[in-house]
Amino acid sequence: MKSSLFQEFNEVSAKEWKQKIQVDLKGADYNEKLIYNSLDGIAVKPFYHLEDLKESVTTPSPKDWNICERFFVGSVEKTNHLALKALEKGTESLWFIIPNEEVVPDTLFKNIPLEKTIIYLDFNFLSEAYFKRLRDYLKNKKHQVFLQIDIIGNLARSGNWFYNLKKDHEILDTIFANQNEFNSVVSIDSRLYQNAGATIPQQLAYSLAHANEYLNHLQEKPNFKDIQLQFLTASGANYFFEIAKIKALRWLFASLASTYKIPGNCHILAQPTKRNKTLYDYNVNLLRTTTESMSAILGGANSIFNMPYDAIYHKNNKFGDRIARNQLLVLKHEAYFGKVSNAAEGAYYIENLTRQFAEAALDIFKEIEKNGGFLTQLKEGVIQRKIKESAQKEQEQFDNGELVLVGTNKFENEQDKMKDELELYPFLKQNPRKTLLEPILEKRLSESLEQERLKQEKAD
Repeated sequence: MKSSLFQEFNEVSAKEWKQKIQVDLKGADYNEKLIYNSLDGIAVKPFYHLEDLKESVTTPSPKDWNICERFFVGSVEKTNHLALKALEKGTESLWFIIPNEEVVPDTLFKNIPLEKTIIYLDFNFLSEAYFKRLRDYLKNKKHQVFLQIDIIGNLARSGNWFYNLKKDHEILDTIFANQNEFNSVVSIDSRLYQNAGATIPQQLAYSLAHANEYLNHLQEKPNFKDIQLQFLTASGANYFFEIAKIKALRWLFASLASTYKIPGNCHILAQPTKRNKTLYDYNVNLLRTTTESMSAILGGANSIFNMPYDAIYHKNNKFGDRIARNQLLVLKHEAYFGKVSNAAEGAYYIENLTRQFAEAALDIFKEIEKNGGFLTQLKEGVIQRKIKESAQKEQEQFDNGELVLVGTNKFENEQDKMKDELELYPFLKQNPRKTLLEPILEKRLSESLEQERLKQEKAD
């Protein structure tokens, strides 16, 4: 008769583990030495046990994820050529940033196999006429096209509507009336909150409240029950926290969807954050984007776009794009991240984090709704103030060296020179203009330090 090796050992309770640790600490304070208090409001323990799990956190998760590449459509012909080349080299979905109504769909999509390639379309404008043109082109074609219509996200980022509140919502309603012709039309860009310095519970709460504005507005529409929302997320540096963040987002949205009696699944397009990317010792960005992409994969994102290591200061270039794509190809085909679905499920630490993030986010969400909803809080400046407070705390940790970005505020290479490498302006741009409300601004942690180093370079 075969017996399991583990039958020879008695189960150890969480209390017994803690007692053993306290003995080994030899009088040192357990909470002071071993409990880590994060800026996200989470107290991280040195170990997790089955007893820490109230119940298993079950979230709908995709069976597979796809490698995405993003293109800003300047020259339509050139973008089409680059997109086709990317597909040949292993890219599985294409993300097009459409700057204006001059972009011709026929030319942009020429020879692209729409029936098996997921297409994401992000517009720098809002146009009913262009939407009709796109719809006419795709009519009777099999395709997987996701539109990223986010009028609230545009308001939060720019401080203004595209036109005004009334007209923006009217155009949204027209597009939504034809949503069944696309995989998704309404999106929530939560990357803004992460890149601006919001904590994880804040990111989740603002994403949920952002989504709730759309659901509340659209719930009386005839095709509301078929709604499929898309979330754009940015993954930060805290590996396990970011896995839990995406799991918590799915869990929270499923809960919100149940109150509207709509499907609880959502589509998530993830990318690495810009907040911790650095100008100096830029090759470390390769390590950062790799682990951040891994978090998004294990958290359950549908598509992953990996930001090139030099994206903050270089224009798009073949080398940077190839390396970014190859990072995902290695993860999917050599590290076998494409072989197992929902790999993080059942991990006590991650499931505990997921629950804590979800509960903290739900508290913030309820407070937002109690005070008039997300749009009201944006107009009153409450959301902006809360994000700035969190960003300042994180900035202080970076400035005093508690939060380390290797090669920038620790282990700096003084011979590293960047003043002749800047093809793009890598810092927060301040362009005073009239806005309806204060915009939420994205800013990298290392910007002030880098500006000082660049000044010194020029002085030398």
